[in-house]
Amino acid sequence: MKIFYGVQATGNGHITRARAMAPKLKAAGISVDYLFSGRPWKDLFEMELFGDFQWRQGLTFATRRGHVQYLKTVLETHSLRFLRDIRALDLGGYDAVICDFEPVTAWAARLQGVKTLGIGHQYAFHYPIPKAGKDFLGEQVLRHFAPVTVGLGVHWHHFHQPILPPVIEMTDATVPVQPDKIVVYLPFEDVHEVIQLLRRFHRYQFHVYSPSQPERPQERCDHIHVRRLSRAGFRQDFADAAGVICNSGFELSSEALLSGKKILVKPLHGQLEQLSNALALELLQLGQVMNDLDPAAVETWLETGRPVRLQFPDIAQEIVDWLLRGDFRVDPSWIDGIWARTVRSDG
Repeated sequence: MKIFYGVQATGNGHITRARAMAPKLKAAGISVDYLFSGRPWKDLFEMELFGDFQWRQGLTFATRRGHVQYLKTVLETHSLRFLRDIRALDLGGYDAVICDFEPVTAWAARLQGVKTLGIGHQYAFHYPIPKAGKDFLGEQVLRHFAPVTVGLGVHWHHFHQPILPPVIEMTDATVPVQPDKIVVYLPFEDVHEVIQLLRRFHRYQFHVYSPSQPERPQERCDHIHVRRLSRAGFRQDFADAAGVICNSGFELSSEALLSGKKILVKPLHGQLEQLSNALALELLQLGQVMNDLDPAAVETWLETGRPVRLQFPDIAQEIVDWLLRGDFRVDPSWIDGIWARTVRSDG
């Protein structure tokens, strides 16, 4: 079997999901060609797993200080280049096309009449799941940004819909937790504002991963360690951290739940998916939410927050086995059987 796999590279969540899928596909003897878009080529790091992958500029959202800027997004979109990339992508010769919210692949497949499987959190929003408010524009973006024939949506709960648990790299390794260690990943926020948020909490050690570094030496604090983005470094710090402060993207919160770490999320304003994720975390009592960089919310969470562990089956392997059956139909009994093997334990 030969598969073309398109991955949205804005943020790290989609790439992390592809990292979980890649070794399972390879072990099954499936040949895969990957395409990534939504992030400059120079900003992609530790991509050796994907071999000689393709890259396109694609589409992404402009943000500033934790808010989506829709006008700037439109002005910075290179529409002609995007359309040329869609028309130039030849998907002939592949047995299947997989799309993780990657628009070039999705629209090329639609124009060429190719059946496409969507794997990702965004496809869960095609169903009536908890959503934060009425956001017509946000709904349309989720539905039309990267349209697919069949969507395998993933979420922390099925909500009585054909939705799978998260696709996560599975590991049996357990590391003793340091109770005062907190990993912070708020890439859409100003790193200086993040430092100001954390500097009063001297009893804790904060490991802040940021795409930019602080430029003000006077902001350096012994208990705040600002690090450049590094998958290996992040995973090392994440392993023995007691908790995670992050935007309410899906993948990192899922990894925290799998590892039994307490979660505090700050949603990206103006982004339906992140606002809805924050709502779901609260409704399911899986984590706590702060709508802004609020020191009072951080203090409450540090002192009273409790971890929840969700033990998921190996969803990447489940999907690969499903692919090998050669039928894109989603059997409700398959979904139900997977959720029956998901176990929750509250700390």
